[in-house]
Amino acid sequence: MSLDNRPIHTGGCQCGAVRFRVEGALGDASVCHCRMCQKAFGSFYAPLVSVRKAKLTWTRGEPKEFRSSNHASRGFCADCGTPLTYVAPDGIALAIGAFDEPGDIAPLVQWGIEAKLPHVDGIAALPGMDTMADEEAADFLSDLVSYQHPDHDTETWPPEDKKA
Repeated sequence: MSLDNRPIHTGGCQCGAVRFRVEGALGDASVCHCRMCQKAFGSFYAPLVSVRKAKLTWTRGEPKEFRSSNHASRGFCADCGTPLTYVAPDGIALAIGAFDEPGDIAPLVQWGIEAKLPHVDGIAALPGMDTMADEEAADFLSDLVSYQHPDHDTETWPPEDKKA
């Protein structure tokens, strides 16, 4: 929380070149299944949360934008490609997965369900396995060193002793 008791949310891209801070209550969170969102996220759908009346500040870098339609643009990190924003006439939404604490933001509605992929609803019923349960990948996973930006703000990135 900030000094004036407004909630504070931080986040950014995978490589750390773009970071943001949101002061104030977030708007509605949703999942969009439209084909443009599928392609923009390279995924089955796009989980997004509206910034609405909160104050959004880019604290390191800024997203590069792609005009995806006559009404909207999408922001992403030009260095690593992480999807970050959806900007439309009604405001800006941020990718939920880009937040440092994405588990705090639960979608309330689904949009674009006419393009929902037929297998999406069955994903929760699939068997779940721990990452290290993949025996074929265990050797390289056991000494994996992540160069991904951590889920908190940093003074500089990458660290001087770990530049990728």
